[in-house]
Amino acid sequence: MIIKSIELQNFRNYEDLNISFDEGTNIFYGDNAQGKTNILEAAYLSGTTKSHKCSKDKEMIRFGEQESHIRTVVVKKDKEYQIDMHLKHNRSKGIAINKVPIKKASELFGILNMVFFSPVPVLVRLNLFFAPLWVFFSPEDLNIIKNGPAERRRFLDSELCQLDKIYLSDLTTYNKILNQRNKLLKDMVYRPDLKDTLPVWDMQLVETGRKIIRRRKQFVDELNEIVHDIHYRISGEKENLLLQYEPSIEDIFFEDELSRVKERDMRQCMTSVGPHRDDLLFSIGEVDIRKFGSQGQQRTSALSLKLSEIELVKRSIHDTPVLLLDDVLSELDSNRQNYLLNSIHDTQTLITCTGLDEFVKNRFQINKIFKVVQGTVEERKEL
Repeated sequence: MIIKSIELQNFRNYEDLNISFDEGTNIFYGDNAQGKTNILEAAYLSGTTKSHKCSKDKEMIRFGEQESHIRTVVVKKDKEYQIDMHLKHNRSKGIAINKVPIKKASELFGILNMVFFSPVPVLVRLNLFFAPLWVFFSPEDLNIIKNGPAERRRFLDSELCQLDKIYLSDLTTYNKILNQRNKLLKDMVYRPDLKDTLPVWDMQLVETGRKIIRRRKQFVDELNEIVHDIHYRISGEKENLLLQYEPSIEDIFFEDELSRVKERDMRQCMTSVGPHRDDLLFSIGEVDIRKFGSQGQQRTSALSLKLSEIELVKRSIHDTPVLLLDDVLSELDSNRQNYLLNSIHDTQTLITCTGLDEFVKNRFQINKIFKVVQGTVEERKEL
């Protein structure tokens, strides 16, 4: 699968832009704040209907304009898809596939498969995440190991939502039930008679929560098979990385535990057990590298994790995703840069960077080069 072209009108700092991509490596270089990331954002938006940087469509419309248009042409298994997206100031966006309007963003599922690494945290609103398979790699992704459990849960959910429509539905349902239960716990402070309705929400929470726990466990087991070999190679055959899913409660005990902590939940007005409290353990040998790993171990493990996503997407869709790298190379040392670049030789890749020195130094094959200056893009024929 490849992105053939992107057209932008009044998107961010671009008034009018039309870019055709190569099937291999495409590099956008230039100084900071020139608009390089905006091109990757447009591609990401075309596949997920959401920006990785902001939550409001009007923030992506060029200053002084009322609407913006993105047209992305994708070739997948010899079939061409045209995705049109209209962003508007005060109305919801309009989306069409091959000029046929769609009502649900989920209809985009599976058309545009991408892997995205970016320097800003990815905004993932799970109840709105209808993503066709992306992997998004950013310098912030390198901190996934040492940051809190919420970020590791976000990683699990964002990947599973892309790979599994059923999981997406279950997670959306679970979050709705969880919000309703928490609201009920708060309302019970003033209306104790509402306590009789709590078992109804408990039953639904347990039923959906068990599905999420089981699917997450299965996913981590699948990921382990891939990430172990990748990390072993990156570390110079010195380290064995193990991922382990850490549910706050095992699925078979969820109902009993929820009942046991009911009084505590009523006092705290919140649900204290369930998959919304889970974590993911990263260990090398017997060492929990979330707490005791060196920065080098944490970064290498994060890189291994992101590279394993690419392989997992390939296995899931039986096709190659598009890889988006947003200024990631600047955060990696030369060894990790080389491994990353050598790992993506068979994948269409869009890369942003401030300079081309590393590519020249490592003799990395570049198929197209674009120089970006203040919202204008010029294709360069050579380094």
